[in-house]
Amino acid sequence: MTALDRLAARLEAVGDVRRDEAMSRHTTFGVGGPADIYVTVRSADALAQAARLATEADAGPFVLGSGSNIVVADGGIRGVVIDNRARNEEHEEHRVRIESGASFAGFARKMCRAGVAGLAWAVGIPGTLGGAVVYNAGAYGGCLADVLTRVRLLDAAEGDAWWTASDLNLTYRGSAFTRGTLAGRTVLEAELELGAGDADALIAEAGGYDRRRLTAQPRGRNAGSMFTNPPESPAWKLIDSVGLRGERRGDAAISDQHTNFFVNLGQARASDVLWLVEEAERRVLGTHGIQLRREVGFVGAW
Repeated sequence: MTALDRLAARLEAVGDVRRDEAMSRHTTFGVGGPADIYVTVRSADALAQAARLATEADAGPFVLGSGSNIVVADGGIRGVVIDNRARNEEHEEHRVRIESGASFAGFARKMCRAGVAGLAWAVGIPGTLGGAVVYNAGAYGGCLADVLTRVRLLDAAEGDAWWTASDLNLTYRGSAFTRGTLAGRTVLEAELELGAGDADALIAEAGGYDRRRLTAQPRGRNAGSMFTNPPESPAWKLIDSVGLRGERRGDAAISDQHTNFFVNLGQARASDVLWLVEEAERRVLGTHGIQLRREVGFVGAW
């Protein structure tokens, strides 16, 4: 029995375990090779236990939310991928504690229907609450930092503790996680401070955002906006200006509808997606002197 076999056996106590699971089945882009171990957990406590076991075995972990905002390498992910489906909620007035595997968009819609204000802008954002914390998800002038009060983080060696939102250094599409100062910590839960609102008005507001997204953004398999917007110009405009609208490599393409979206037209390979991303970075830097910054994470064995 190998070390990975022993680890997989231990993880069976906290979740459903699969070996050599194709990550293309679990990402919105639909690309990515196999994970050595893929374990699905359904509570924050199980998530913490799985993360500890993987860390102790020097096998990751990589915590997967809904599989959006990432491109997984054709070589897959070594070690343990934790499919986080921890979704429990606790409400006290308009203060909510919610586990990190909850759908951010789904929770936002639920709050609108309940007449709870503060998240209507988030109804179209893919991903989980944990991912929203890491990237300070935002849209249409709102962002998670506006309503986040604190998060419960796990350090596999030191245990879990609550951190205030100010400790996370949340910025535009970034945080202490994306900058590496909280590397290795896992988001278990988050606490949000929302407000009173009118359900009909919030549902109408959310519907307006839905219509704007449907008009502007491509359908099909993609990972969301590939780059953050530089101060000088929207990323799509820069990419369009260097002649990359509709550019293809294999079944990977830059959308001809919105050039900050890279899409899978069928059987795209992660390596082809990366080629297009690097080509956009190279041309924009060479033409405009602007270094594009990726919003989408490239993970795994590249």
